[in-house]
Amino acid sequence: MASQNPEINFQDYLPIMANKRGGDGLIEELCNGFNLLMDSDKGVITFDSLKRNSALLGLQDFADEDLRSMLREGDFDGDGALNQLEFCVLMFRLSPELMEGSKLWLQEVLQQELKDYV
Repeated sequence: MASQNPEINFQDYLPIMANKRGGDGLIEELCNGFNLLMDSDKGVITFDSLKRNSALLGLQDFADEDLRSMLREGDFDGDGALNQLEFCVLMFRLSPELMEGSKLWLQEVLQQELKDYV
């Protein structure tokens, strides 16, 4: 996903959040991010809601085509919007370090879940 604005630098904070908050905390933060960006009437992130709320994430300088590209990148069901699951999957996919460490965090979450059932 090439940016139309080469001046924009993206700092990936997801691995830091994951290390500090663990798997459950990271998912909670991703859900909070989704809620900030979504259209509250539709319950999904649309182009308009992303454009309207993008400044909250420091994306105010992104061109419209960059925002549309972000939506297309994560829109698995082809409805032109991101639901919460699509958003979370996209955030993981856009974080190379997080993808590398995701097996460890998944194991941590699964171990915790298993402890709850024992």
